[in-house]
Amino acid sequence: MNKLVFTLFFIVLNIKSIFGTEPYIKTPSPVIYLENNLDEKDNLGYCLDTIGRGFADKLHAHSCKPRGGDVQFKYGYDQKRIQSATFEGKCVEVIDEIKNGSRLGLFNCDPLSKLQKFEYDSSAKEFRPGSNNDLCLAVNEESRKAGPFMARKLRIYNCINVENKFKRWIIKN
Repeated sequence: MNKLVFTLFFIVLNIKSIFGTEPYIKTPSPVIYLENNLDEKDNLGYCLDTIGRGFADKLHAHSCKPRGGDVQFKYGYDQKRIQSATFEGKCVEVIDEIKNGSRLGLFNCDPLSKLQKFEYDSSAKEFRPGSNNDLCLAVNEESRKAGPFMARKLRIYNCINVENKFKRWIIKN
């Protein structure tokens, strides 16, 4: 009986992996990644990331790189800021204004900036910019190749119009 239960459990875990529901995160902590693997071809998941190699002031979601680097971010629960773990003193910021479709960038941390404040709702697993409960951090439905990896646009969207699989984030600080 125990062998049968173990076998069924193993099969269920493999099915979840095959259909891309949960990524296999190899990136060292700290890391913030999508709960759902979506279509990431190597099951690495999607992490916050700077566009291009190394430091950049624009962000997107990118395959979680096994060696870390520019995909390593942490969330400061007290400050309500998403900070780069790789680039000291740099924080995620909504570019221009907080509205549907806004892009995100990586700028000098400013404790007074409302554009750098993100509430994390741990039950919904959503980041909400400022105190706006109607908007949330999410990835675009379309993916693209990014060298040997994959990437997606990262934006602020109206939460009600976004499927959970595109907006539920896991924090490993």
